[in-house]
Amino acid sequence: MKQAGSILIVDDNPDVLIAARLLLKQHYQVVKTTDNPFDIEGIINAQHEADQAIDVVLLDMNFTQDSISGKEGFYWLKKIMSQDANIAVLLMTAYSDIQLAVEAIKAGASDFIAKPWQNEQLLGAVAAAFSHAKDKQQVGKLTKQKQALQQSIGNQPFEFLGQSDAMQQVFSVIDKAASTDANILISGESGTGKELTAHAIHNASQRQSQPFISLDMGSLAESLFESELFGHKKGAFTGAKEDRIGRFELAHGGSLFLDELGNLPLNQQVKLLAALQNRQITPVGGSKVIDIDIRLICATNENLEQAVTEGKFRQDLLYRVNTVEIRLPALRERSEDIPLLCNYYLQHFAHKYKRELSIAASDMTRLSQYHWPGNVRELAHAIERAVILSEGSELDISSVISSPSAAVSTSELSSSATDYDTFDLEIIEQRTVRAALKHFQGNVSHAAKALGLTRGAMYRRLEKYGL
Repeated sequence: MKQAGSILIVDDNPDVLIAARLLLKQHYQVVKTTDNPFDIEGIINAQHEADQAIDVVLLDMNFTQDSISGKEGFYWLKKIMSQDANIAVLLMTAYSDIQLAVEAIKAGASDFIAKPWQNEQLLGAVAAAFSHAKDKQQVGKLTKQKQALQQSIGNQPFEFLGQSDAMQQVFSVIDKAASTDANILISGESGTGKELTAHAIHNASQRQSQPFISLDMGSLAESLFESELFGHKKGAFTGAKEDRIGRFELAHGGSLFLDELGNLPLNQQVKLLAALQNRQITPVGGSKVIDIDIRLICATNENLEQAVTEGKFRQDLLYRVNTVEIRLPALRERSEDIPLLCNYYLQHFAHKYKRELSIAASDMTRLSQYHWPGNVRELAHAIERAVILSEGSELDISSVISSPSAAVSTSELSSSATDYDTFDLEIIEQRTVRAALKHFQGNVSHAAKALGLTRGAMYRRLEKYGL
């Protein structure tokens, strides 16, 4: 059986090309030849695009008539190494000496062989070169994976806390579902802690020692969707200067967390569904299918069932992602947790900024009565701001209650859900966004910050509600 792999033979002697090709074709799947070293770059690129990247190059050291210095071989060796450092280069020459062989190895060649060769000798050298190439490719892949993991791996800066009955129900569902590989959909308003919930699920699962990879679908440009999720091959599109490992492959064996799933366009929903059903992906520009083993956790602040009714979300994808659904309560629905959260974030940020602060009982009451439209995220940011601005030993909550974000609370956003004439969350959200815009006189950045939203998330709501 032939060994998988690609070889390129470069020599200006047609007899050498024929002899080497006939010998190596018996043992390796792909053997390319050329008598012109200026073809090397094009052949390597073409093979890479065909997903049959060159592993080993057999390179003659002299192409000019009567040349015996080997300088041409060293020149093309350097060109090959700069084009693809993972290729193993085996240098060949009829004018060999020990010093030249030493220089070749120092220059990056995997080996040096004299012509004419013994067939067994050449096969042994090529086999060693293949092993060298595979080692370099593996190191390169691990390096890229490490870099990609450092950029993509989800961070969990805070603990997932709650003592209220509502949160105890959430914890109960997590305990039951985490030990399985069931796909989980986390729903809830912005800032309620959906990513913390995803971390909690991963950490309680059998995959806890494997990667937790997250991706915000709301901030993902449509043109980059496939590249981010499935990866791409070098040259797949303009700007693809090297292979990229996608989030699915990075999360292999672990958990993949897709945030703001409701923002995914229909044409991309089809591609995501296919990957989940087949448990396979194909990088953009590649032809090799990659098996994936991930636990999928998704999150949304949209009403996906309503989106299905409106034709904006695929029902089959919804069935696929919400084997178990966890709804996170808004902070106003679990106000008894506010003192716990305030003290936790106070301790966290006081340590971070090297302060010693406490919260007065009267101030804690005021904080507990505040509406917190941005939920836990807003509370955390507010406490951090107060820690920075406070003087003395007590937390000055004037920067919280009297801040621009807090000023949107009672009169404009209502102090409790019971003040609304409806409990429809979408209507409440629209009114809240409208009130925040009015309060900040149309300043989107200030309104978004007050609501605990990113600018991108804010703009999506403005478009959604026609504001």
